[in-house]
Amino acid sequence: MLTEFQRNEITEHVVYKILAKHDKSENSKILSRISQEELSHYERIRSLTKVDVKPNWFKVFWYVVLARILGLTFALKLMERGEEKAQKNYSSAQENLFRELISDEKDHEEELLKLIDEEKLDYIGSMVLGLNDALVELTGALAGLTLAIQKTSIVALSGIITGIAAALSMAASDYLSRKSEGGEKKPLKSALYTGVAYIFTVLFLTFPYLLFNNPFVALSLTVINAIFVIFIFTFFVSVVKDQSFRRNFLEMFSISIGVAAVSFFIGLFVRKFFNIDI
Repeated sequence: MLTEFQRNEITEHVVYKILAKHDKSENSKILSRISQEELSHYERIRSLTKVDVKPNWFKVFWYVVLARILGLTFALKLMERGEEKAQKNYSSAQENLFRELISDEKDHEEELLKLIDEEKLDYIGSMVLGLNDALVELTGALAGLTLAIQKTSIVALSGIITGIAAALSMAASDYLSRKSEGGEKKPLKSALYTGVAYIFTVLFLTFPYLLFNNPFVALSLTVINAIFVIFIFTFFVSVVKDQSFRRNFLEMFSISIGVAAVSFFIGLFVRKFFNIDI
């Protein structure tokens, strides 16, 4: 129904208006411009439907919260994705004609979204570096240690110590690399993004070993946690960078789980070959 499209436009108008009101940076002007464009879309549809509709207040609340937690770019691009999917469902001649009328305006909105300046997007490469390394190295290390040692407390301790040491090393390397390269990115901030992403992943992956005595139950939950982290982060990156979620997820999943599987069998080999029993 065209009225649903109308509701989407007034909902997005309110979202942009709220975000513009609470943003103290230059982004506020861009958000205000998009908000007015969404209102003009709403008014044009109203001239066809001859009815007024109210915003979807649940969506308003949801996207405003997402913007506060995960950033403006992620929330707004996700919201625009939802509108694009909704448009594909319209099939009547009148609706097709209307979509043609606003196509130029939508292209303009996309250009405006690209102008939004958000710090965390500048350092997304650092977050990817920290998460990727933590997922690949620690998932593999925990898998190998699980079979070689088979005591959750020792595996957890080893994983946390190894993980934090690796996080500090990775952050230091990122700092030195950024400093030597120069450029606009601040070396210290880049290092912090890398280190925090790494440490967060370390704690999330080792947590099951602190809860369960059975090492294989803990390992199973660690693998599930790793898949969850991969899913959330690749979805975030695919939205803000307009990339393929499926390709990014499968690539990251294959590498992390593949390394874990190889490390698991290395642990088995070490345990049998050296006859280690702790």
